[in-house]
Amino acid sequence: MKPIIGEIVIAAPIEAVFDFVADETNEPLYNPNMLQVEKLTPGPAGLGTRYAAVMKGRRGTRVTIEYTGFNRPRSLKSHSQTAGMDITGELTFAPQGNSCRLRWVWRLEPHGPLRLLGPLVWAVGNRQERANWTALKKYLELRPPAAAA
Repeated sequence: MKPIIGEIVIAAPIEAVFDFVADETNEPLYNPNMLQVEKLTPGPAGLGTRYAAVMKGRRGTRVTIEYTGFNRPRSLKSHSQTAGMDITGELTFAPQGNSCRLRWVWRLEPHGPLRLLGPLVWAVGNRQERANWTALKKYLELRPPAAAA
């Protein structure tokens, strides 16, 4: 399956965007499909940090997320698992004046029945990613970075 790729410019400093995104417990603030997130590992976010999340669905889709790469404030790599899919990806953060260019690349590996729905899974995922990062942009641009974090 082809990767889901996109980018967006957020009018906030690169460090503020990275730190907000790297704290996965913030995601329900801008992703309406994520109901809750719990940090499973102690200390600040970094390489190996793990989270447990619940996404919308009939019974709530459980997701485990692990940071497989962490280079503040430039890149954040992760591996996420659900019962029906593995997702690996990378977010990159680049300064653009006083703003941040956020780029995402996700590779979806559906399992079981979802494998048969590959093109649909990709289309839905692509649409949701664009919506999530657009919501993040709006969220961070409406609040001073210190207040957003």
